Amino acid sequence: MRTLIVGVGALGGVIAARLLEAGVVAELATRDAAAARRLTQSGLRVSGVGGEVVVSRLTTVAALDEYRRRQFDLILLATKAHDAMAIASDLGEMLSPTGVLLPIQNGGVSHLLHERLPHGRVLAGLSNLGATMVSPGIYEQRNAGHLLVGEIDGGGSDRAESVQRWLGRGVEVKVSHNMPGAIWSKLLLNCSVTTLGAVAGLTMREYVTAPHALDLFERTYDEALSVALAAGARLERMLVDPFPPGWEGRTIRDGAYEEWMREVLEASMLQDLERGRPTEVELINGYVVQRGQALGVPVAVNAAIVETVRAITRGDSEPSPSLLSATLARAQAAVRASAWTPGSVRSGST
Repeated sequence: MRTLIVGVGALGGVIAARLLEAGVVAELATRDAAAARRLTQSGLRVSGVGGEVVVSRLTTVAALDEYRRRQFDLILLATKAHDAMAIASDLGEMLSPTGVLLPIQNGGVSHLLHERLPHGRVLAGLSNLGATMVSPGIYEQRNAGHLLVGEIDGGGSDRAESVQRWLGRGVEVKVSHNMPGAIWSKLLLNCSVTTLGAVAGLTMREYVTAPHALDLFERTYDEALSVALAAGARLERMLVDPFPPGWEGRTIRDGAYEEWMREVLEASMLQDLERGRPTEVELINGYVVQRGQALGVPVAVNAAIVETVRAITRGDSEPSPSLLSATLARAQAAVRASAWTPGSVRSGST
């Protein structure tokens, strides 16, 4: 399977190193020639969970532009989300007649690329691998996670099984017959844990005690969950049960709530690794806003979060726990203006 890994950051670097160590033939694409030269000289080194891997000589790494006249059976897209959207059309032209593009970013990337590229070119992916890049070519794997692959509309396929067998030589890969549900289930935590961590500049365990932080977390989660159900997703347990105990349109702090929150806090350790990427909010909370507006589901809280992160990105404000209260106040004003009361629809759940 002629394979190209696009993006050699934390996640792409760990995957590439483990595949190459296992003897899987894969080529690596970087943003530019300078980055390719650095990796050629440094090689790849992975430490942490899963054991150490050292790939001392890289002969198959080049700038993405160098591959444009080539064709691949599998392109694993491991860039940041906004970069993935920017280069996806070009990557589509680099696929063989039966080749597939496998994006593994969070949020709505797989769905959006499926809509943008010719039908059938995108195989949906999702990562539960936790990794950090110490420096270019030097990585630490933080957990024993896996890649999840499957068809964007759900169901099984021979090509998903083929990709699982091929990539599974180096990293753990599982096939899902319910990728829409899996993507939305993780997106719930991305919206409410990862993004709020970027807003506060803290881990969830730190920011959850700030004034109004828990209220904002719950409202963000409730909105995203309502949109997922309106979209017809059959939600399934990923890191936590996607439904807070007693949920009927909004979170209820009943007797089982504290146990559910403990699970969320444990899951937040993986999400904390994904902080520091404020521009990805457009494809996480922003995707919830886009889908909610199209489906007629109120999304004032997620919209307010998007505006807050945009302000941080512009340099108009800095991450701070105080932004959580300000964001909630802005969202509440929008909710009052629309006179919306959370509903109780649970269609599409499992």
